[in-house]
Amino acid sequence: MIKTDILIIGAGPVGMFTVFEAGLLKLRCHLIDALAQPGGQCSEIYPKKPIYDIPAYPEVLAGDLIDNLAEQIKPFEPGYTLGERAQTIEKLEDGTFKVVTNKGTEHYAPTVFIAGGLGSFEPRKPPIKELVDFEDKGVEYIIRDPELYRDKRVVISGGGDSALDWAIFLSDVASEVSLVHRRNDFRGALDSVEKVVELSKSGKINLITEAEVKGINGEGKVESVLIKHKHDGDIVKECDHFIPLFGLSPKLGPIADWGLEIEKNAIVVNNALDYSTNIPGIFAIGDVNTYPGKLKLILCGFHEATIAVQYAYNIINPGKRYVMKYTTVNGVEGFDGEKKEAKKAAVIKI
Repeated sequence: MIKTDILIIGAGPVGMFTVFEAGLLKLRCHLIDALAQPGGQCSEIYPKKPIYDIPAYPEVLAGDLIDNLAEQIKPFEPGYTLGERAQTIEKLEDGTFKVVTNKGTEHYAPTVFIAGGLGSFEPRKPPIKELVDFEDKGVEYIIRDPELYRDKRVVISGGGDSALDWAIFLSDVASEVSLVHRRNDFRGALDSVEKVVELSKSGKINLITEAEVKGINGEGKVESVLIKHKHDGDIVKECDHFIPLFGLSPKLGPIADWGLEIEKNAIVVNNALDYSTNIPGIFAIGDVNTYPGKLKLILCGFHEATIAVQYAYNIINPGKRYVMKYTTVNGVEGFDGEKKEAKKAAVIKI
């Protein structure tokens, strides 16, 4: 049985930053995540992908962002229940919540923050008969470690940003990269499309359009794929890896059955006040929520977490007044009493 002040469902970047903002108010947090490590999509799906819109970071790898957040929240000693999915929620007679995971772990808290991103993800798989037989044997739906493809022959299938970006990236890693798309036009960013065309002309990417991968061959692992071309018929392409990148289908999972107001697979919140849901004491922050003008950006989730924590404080400490103090003045003090002092401004005498 785990008790905390704020129970955070989702240990992605927004959930992790909530720990920091709560810690400044002396509130303890515990995070639940179905993944085996904190970081959400940044750790699980694209740890090596650069992010460009984090303030003060012209460019930061997703995995490095998570490492920095982990270091930032360390003074506030968050608890974690990892590798377990929040399954049920119950509001008790005293107004607090009981959340139980799919493995039976019980959590109790006066407030719950849902920071589950877009929910759980399932890859969109092409209709290839042998596909499942070769999963983890040369077929991957997510590129976690580009070094896996060092000096390998790779076939990527898809026409969106992910397929284009990884084809470009792996052109400097793999010994051979083939990009297969069923149309001549792509859905990705124009500069990425132009880059792929340039790399195709220089021989670094084998671009095959108006074609689809229809079969996989191999003994215990991928050895080749069967490509059906609109004009050239069947093409057998030898390769070590086949990566179909047709996107991911987000699902809220059990959260959709908790009595929350849902709109287009997202949780409706009051953005005019505190990002609370229709159930008092439950807040939703980050990509999982929706409201007029919503932008699905990490930095927007950071803002939502900061505001929501202020209002959660009033629920956890009814009648107790809190005066916000700037970290530039007070520094950051963890629960162990250790304090990172704010640097004093230098006095310049004229």
